Amino acid sequence: MTFTWLALCVPLSAWAAPYAAFVMDARTGEQILADNADTPLHPASLTKMMTLYIAFQAVEHGEISMDTDVTISRHAAAEPPSKLGLRAGQKIKLRYLVRAAAVKSANDAATAIGEAISGSEEAFAARMNRTAKQLGMTRTTFKNANGLTRSGHLSTARDMSVLGRHVIYDYPEYYNLFSRETADAGIKQVRHTNRRMLESYPGADGIKTGYTNAAGFNLVSSAQRGSERVIATVFGGASTASRNAKVAELMDLGFKRMPSQVAFRAPGKPPYMGRGNVDVLVARNSEPTPGTRGKAIRVASAAVTQSLRPMARGGATPALLVAEVRTDIDTILESVQAAEVKAVAAPTAPVAAPEPVQVANEVAPAESTKPVRRPPEVVLASAAPVQARAPAEAEVVERLSTSGGRHWGINVGRYPSKYAAEKVLLQTALSETSSLDGSLRKVVNRNSGFDANFMGLSRDMADLACRRLQARQVTCFMIGPS
Repeated sequence: MTFTWLALCVPLSAWAAPYAAFVMDARTGEQILADNADTPLHPASLTKMMTLYIAFQAVEHGEISMDTDVTISRHAAAEPPSKLGLRAGQKIKLRYLVRAAAVKSANDAATAIGEAISGSEEAFAARMNRTAKQLGMTRTTFKNANGLTRSGHLSTARDMSVLGRHVIYDYPEYYNLFSRETADAGIKQVRHTNRRMLESYPGADGIKTGYTNAAGFNLVSSAQRGSERVIATVFGGASTASRNAKVAELMDLGFKRMPSQVAFRAPGKPPYMGRGNVDVLVARNSEPTPGTRGKAIRVASAAVTQSLRPMARGGATPALLVAEVRTDIDTILESVQAAEVKAVAAPTAPVAAPEPVQVANEVAPAESTKPVRRPPEVVLASAAPVQARAPAEAEVVERLSTSGGRHWGINVGRYPSKYAAEKVLLQTALSETSSLDGSLRKVVNRNSGFDANFMGLSRDMADLACRRLQARQVTCFMIGPS
């Protein structure tokens, strides 16, 4: 009985969760210090960094916009604090949910974001885990969008530092959210959960706190001084104050040990694998395979590797078979690229002056017809000389567009080289000739790779092409008029 009374009197913060720490040179991703950094522990609300990363990714690729009105589900509204106070059935713009999740660490807002993007908590968790693997987070498993304690929902200090670095450099336009001390979340003003650290540590500009009984007091923090940036992560702090003090100590250590001059190496965004490429589907067949009812099924996505177009029945085989061209794609691309290089290197020939435009038809008629002589009794209506007409004022005629609204396009992935992007474009064009007829293949150089795009489509054509490609597990999203 005495033991029970003592346990009730001891503050929860004294029961320290397992401790872990990791310090990274953010410019290169190099480790500076690691302490229990690869042990899977409860991340708590550090989880919301991944929720927000996917939200930024979804906005970037047109799955959703910051102005989308999100309808709050009963599940989201029922999440425990910390919360924004959303009500079931309420509509609120995505931007306010993002601010609430980043600044206040609101659990209801985080859940609503996940449901808005993937349709359910289960589907969004699958996307979180898929994205974690793409980012190199090898010891992380997510079960929900907010980080509330759940069996198997685990991460490490190293993995969370890697995620923090991607948030900073992959979406710098949104990173300022993590340093706002207050923010307008639509229905109320919210205050930052990490404002003490932001106010007290020179150069601190984010990023995310986390706390549950199982996790203790967690923090991924970043600070920049001049060209140097450090990321420090702590799991299992005993209190907010002691955690902040430890993180400050680790960041001081990071700035002291990191080289002052080093070549920056951006982490690079992973290939886009959004909704429609790899989703969690729940089997609902009336006669399911034994042992599969209600289980999640992963549908893998890949670039085009084989044309699913059926062969023509009977008759002569086309002179240029898709299969033959596919086996020789490398040769075709090399010859095209060589021709482009040769064309650029060749000296420019002088341009001859344009010849006068011939109005008369230069093609002789098949049979010459001799004109009949006018009878002398026939008199012309007027023999008076015709006055020369003044030249008509020039009329400007604007050429009407014949594109038929073909200002749309589709993207079929981002690749590490221009050659790889061109190869996928050619493969895709050969496998989907009907819906991509008349489109233009275009490779766009981005900071993190080369986008493979088909342009010059109408909206309906782009939508049809994407749906047909996605049905064959090919990465695809539409590109609207710029």
